Amino acid sequence: MQTLAAVLLFLAALSPVFARELSTQKDIYSTLDVQATLRVARGEVVQPAKEETLEIKPWSIPLVHRDAMKGNSNKNNELSYAERMQQRLKRDAARVAAINSRLELAVNGIKRSSLKPDSSSSFTMAESDFQSPVVSGMDQGSGEYFSRIGVGAPRRDQLMVLDTGSDVTWIQCEPCSDCYQQSDPIYNPALSSSYKLVGCQANLCQQLDVSGCSRNGSCLYQVSYGDGSYTQGNFATETLTLGGAPLQNVAIGCGHDNEGLFVGAAGLLGLGGGSLSFPSQLTDENGKIFSYCLVDRDSESSSTLQFGRAAVPNGAVLAPMLKNSRLDTFYYVSLSGISVGGKMLSISDSVFGIDASGNGGVIVDSGTAVTRLQTAAYDSLRDAFRAGTKNLPSTDGVSLFDTCYDLSSKESVDVPTVVFHFSGGGSMSLPAKNYLVPVDSMGTFCFAFAPTSSSLSIVGNIQQQGIRVSFDRANNQVGFAVNKC
Repeated sequence: MQTLAAVLLFLAALSPVFARELSTQKDIYSTLDVQATLRVARGEVVQPAKEETLEIKPWSIPLVHRDAMKGNSNKNNELSYAERMQQRLKRDAARVAAINSRLELAVNGIKRSSLKPDSSSSFTMAESDFQSPVVSGMDQGSGEYFSRIGVGAPRRDQLMVLDTGSDVTWIQCEPCSDCYQQSDPIYNPALSSSYKLVGCQANLCQQLDVSGCSRNGSCLYQVSYGDGSYTQGNFATETLTLGGAPLQNVAIGCGHDNEGLFVGAAGLLGLGGGSLSFPSQLTDENGKIFSYCLVDRDSESSSTLQFGRAAVPNGAVLAPMLKNSRLDTFYYVSLSGISVGGKMLSISDSVFGIDASGNGGVIVDSGTAVTRLQTAAYDSLRDAFRAGTKNLPSTDGVSLFDTCYDLSSKESVDVPTVVFHFSGGGSMSLPAKNYLVPVDSMGTFCFAFAPTSSSLSIVGNIQQQGIRVSFDRANNQVGFAVNKC
């Protein structure tokens, strides 16, 4: 009897150890359903688009990937999945280069306001709690995610790129000197009763990075994106409608001369932190808080872009939002470390910090696809991931990805977890599909991070997909809520 009691006591003593080991398994490994992912990549699984069935509320609008849009005639069906991925990575490189160029100018104290719009342009100046669905724009040219915004009075819906890395909101406008092809009819401001030109001496005009003055005294704007893309035209105020909420006197660019990678979209909704961004122009609390959930890159579904207190869901992991005194457009997050398979990487604190000159830091960007980390941090992350995937068949690298696997014969695989740790103690474990992604439809998967020689690190939209990301400027917090779309 005493022997049995001793055995029971021994087992009872061991049970917490077993429980601890079991509880940590999910912290060490994450499961990727390989075949389900490949079926989506091959187009064998088609989910119904939700853009028309989502309940549109004030301060909320549908957000979708371009491929999910009904009637989209430019889905590049003639291209293979691998070709489409290569196009996406090429656009991504241009995006990252533009961000780094803009930061470099700011750090060096070079103001683009010293530049002026091209005077040779031949376009005719005008001398005569809310949310929307989010669509993935893998094939939409510049930008990855899109939403329909009502413009003018009466409203005319326009498909627009959503961009947390830009401040100025703009649309293509008639009459066109040079306009690219877009999905919707080009906007004609003459048909809107709420369209008003901004004067050259107005405060709104003075806030532009690059501005000019037309012969009739109205403000001209120009925005360039570093890859040769640009828009220029009249700066005006107009009514924008998100869901059921009309917002009057929003400053926008009415672009008569536009060129670049914006094929399909009518323009861009600037969601950055600068004074001219759409959120900054909202006078009440709705403008201080917004969130989005980026649907999976190959998804046929949609989610929402939402404004107001309800934009931050319960249970969100909150991280400090940092400010760069040299550049207020980007949203910096206080990342303190990264762990792989339950083990913290040895990365210097200075790698993720912003120095006194404005260099460094980590931004959360809706327009960048692949997360970029300083080379030393990336090497540490990649090496730890490789060490935990020695059982997987490796294959040659693809484009900017140097760690790839042939998973064509696998149903599912367990891979080391990747967790972002934030100052203040919060942490976010990424789903496996957010960092081991298909680059073709045959079974090649790559580790979706990349090194950068820049001091700036960027959390890209592949790592954000399926996560509601919130920006609370009232409390200086960035929030992350997995599966809260």
